[in-house]
Amino acid sequence: MNVQVVLVHGIRTSHTMWRSQLAHLSERKIPALAVDLPGHGSRMAETFTLDAAFATIDDAVQDAATRGPVLLAGHSMGGLLSVAYAGAEAAPPVAAFIGASCTAFPRGVALATYRTLARTFNALPDQGMWLTNQVLTATIPEETRSDFAAGGYALDAQDVALAALGALDLAADLHRLRMPLWWINGQFDQLRMQERLFQRLTPQSELIIVPRTSHLVTAMRPRVFNALLDVAIATMQQGSPEAPDAPPAS
Repeated sequence: MNVQVVLVHGIRTSHTMWRSQLAHLSERKIPALAVDLPGHGSRMAETFTLDAAFATIDDAVQDAATRGPVLLAGHSMGGLLSVAYAGAEAAPPVAAFIGASCTAFPRGVALATYRTLARTFNALPDQGMWLTNQVLTATIPEETRSDFAAGGYALDAQDVALAALGALDLAADLHRLRMPLWWINGQFDQLRMQERLFQRLTPQSELIIVPRTSHLVTAMRPRVFNALLDVAIATMQQGSPEAPDAPPAS
């Protein structure tokens, strides 16, 4: 059976952030689906809740699992939600997992600071869009620069989603992850702060740092990220119980 890929986006953005990865997987004839979480993208009018987010991921994973082993990949908030989903006591049919830019526990001072910054940006006349566009122009290649905004920015969902993340028990969820697993972070990612702890809690995992890259690793280094998707898929196809060495990032 063919490997099936399910992709879960980060906060504010939508399934469109995975455009480069979907195109790459399509070229390889690997079936893939990028979901929209509640309150984001095509579901902007909905209220974000953890239950609705988990149901979205579960619907995609359960459907994909009828056709083959599932590689679940999540970025940022989508990575944290996917950890909680894949590490549930009633284990879902996730055969391998990629967590990108998500190796920090959403709690305490760090979460409070993030929520304060989000509220501050939302209070600006343009909700911080001028600064967002300046950062994207300075850091993201033109070929992927528009992908984060293509489905719209879920600015109103930010604080609700961030508050909800604080209820996750990720330490327990991480202990229950038994599948091949890769943590992928950009060198300058602000969510790298607990990557070594995440790796210790998942001893079968591989930690991969992409040089000269920020939090938006999927768009800033799309070819590198796509190559790492290929590594995960090859591992699954070979039936290896452990993740192999990753190719060098460039």
